Amino acid sequence: MKITDLLKLDTIIINLQSSTKQAVIDELSGKLAEADRLNDLEGFKAAISKREEQSTTGIGEGIAIPHAKTNAVRIPSICFGKSVSGVDYESLDGQPAHLFFMIAASEGANADHLETLSRLSSLLMDDKFRARLISASSGEEVLEIINQKEMEADEEVREEEQTSNAASGNSKGKILAVTACPTGIAHTYMAADALKAKAKEMGIDFKVETNGSTGIKNGLTAAEIDEADAIIVAADKQVEMDRFNGKHVIIVPVAHGIRKTEELLTRALNQDAPVYKGTGNDKSDEGDSAKGGLGIYKHLMNGVSNMLPFVVGGGILIALSFFFGIEAADPANPNYNPIAKALSDIGGGNGAFFLLIPVLAGFIASSIADRPGFAPGMVGGLLAAQANAGFLGGLIAGFLAGYVVLLLRKLFSKLPQTLDGIKPVLLYPVFGMLITGFIMIFLINEPVTAINTGLTDWLQGLSGTNAIFLGLILGGMMAVDMGGPLNKAAFTFGIAAIEASSFGPHAAVMAGGMVPPLGIAFATTFFKSKFSEMERKSGFTNYFMGASFITEGAIPFAAADPLRVIVSSVVGAATAGALSMAFSVTLPAPHGGIFVIPLVNHPFRYLLAILIGALITALILGFWKKKQK
Repeated sequence: MKITDLLKLDTIIINLQSSTKQAVIDELSGKLAEADRLNDLEGFKAAISKREEQSTTGIGEGIAIPHAKTNAVRIPSICFGKSVSGVDYESLDGQPAHLFFMIAASEGANADHLETLSRLSSLLMDDKFRARLISASSGEEVLEIINQKEMEADEEVREEEQTSNAASGNSKGKILAVTACPTGIAHTYMAADALKAKAKEMGIDFKVETNGSTGIKNGLTAAEIDEADAIIVAADKQVEMDRFNGKHVIIVPVAHGIRKTEELLTRALNQDAPVYKGTGNDKSDEGDSAKGGLGIYKHLMNGVSNMLPFVVGGGILIALSFFFGIEAADPANPNYNPIAKALSDIGGGNGAFFLLIPVLAGFIASSIADRPGFAPGMVGGLLAAQANAGFLGGLIAGFLAGYVVLLLRKLFSKLPQTLDGIKPVLLYPVFGMLITGFIMIFLINEPVTAINTGLTDWLQGLSGTNAIFLGLILGGMMAVDMGGPLNKAAFTFGIAAIEASSFGPHAAVMAGGMVPPLGIAFATTFFKSKFSEMERKSGFTNYFMGASFITEGAIPFAAADPLRVIVSSVVGAATAGALSMAFSVTLPAPHGGIFVIPLVNHPFRYLLAILIGALITALILGFWKKKQK
């Protein structure tokens, strides 16, 4: 598929009228809507703006590539616009943008569409190509210039493939790179091509892996990584890192791969980068021992992350049932309501919440031993839940089942190959469930149930200084890494407390989780001179994220200014958690943010605790940050 299959005359604006960034987005989006390429104009503009909040798509050299992948797009398309006078688009080099390519990718865009959009990003790295586009006087001329450039690029690729093997022996060094951006459409490939072109110019043996919308392309092999002098990771999203253990790795935003190519490659040649220490959290193909022997945190988080939809979905349904009355789901209560009971059954102990511990255990086990571990893990978790062994029992069941199946794999590896087909459907589930179940029933459940009962009694007996201190710790943990391991540990503790019928700790957890985004929203409102225009726009969205108990809304600010943002957030969140416990607030719903505050026993006190925490965060951050230049 060619670029001109997506860019047509009816999506070209040869003389843009807009003079501001937002006006450009509106004008180009309007042109796509006018050409009937969109399902929802406002939805598409919202998706474009959301992408701009992550990082500007004004990449410098007079180019801007606003893009989004959304179901608001009816037909994958490109809209071209040209501004002779230029527009301040907050570009990476601070220069006005003259050429605009708005990329509209649908959620269901096929690989051909995405590859074509990516190719456009690559072609724009050519100075002569950009100059010809700027001088174009008609839509037809724009299409002709692009067609001609595509044919030249195809020929260059063929020539490069023919000469690459002969040239590799004379290189200065071997450098590898990985590029990735959130949408995987534009910056991923522009960074890859910029690095590749500069490496060729510098005489470097170079290979780059792209993590784009169509998946990983040109993947790095273990042998290539072993031979490399250094690796450049230019990415704005998570990529597999453990494979680089022991190598010099430069980690930078994807924009640096476009703008700072020579600097990055020089650093890589000089091995001017720390040696990466792997965590064991990434998947590998090195066999069962590599999958199961390392990465305990990864296994735990696999269980917790798969459990969370049950927590959130079940929790909201439980909360909805409470709106009919706290006891409205009980048929023996005068306020009984059948709708409340149905909501409670779906979300509560007979539905989603009943599955929490089995799901936790099942996915921990499957993270350790892949699919054969799932069934033994689920059964072990179910036995733990039935014995009232709580979350601790579920954790033990998950790890036990996973490592039992790994052991079975080693034992059964000596069986004839003709039996390989029955291992996953017969041998692993039967023996895995049997061994895990026996150990849980006869060795684990009784002592862990006693521990769980003791924890329940302790939680229910908390008062005074002990309760305030617990709230302080839980609230602060929610803000330290904003969705990371400490945040998830505090959240899981709160869920365990709810399961133990102690509703105070999770109130502190939710208060602490709401404070960072709300505090940042207040700071960007009250201390406007301390934040850029883009930060102020992002700050406004944090009002909604904070109100919805989405702590991750604060992450972009923490990434840009970690010391000030994290310290301010932890102080405010810890204060809110401590106040929540001091006010004896209880919360029976495990999620929902401001929408479930009417369900707490002291709603006004709870709101006060959250607001005080958020204001403390805002004040510390506002006075600590320097004014924008």
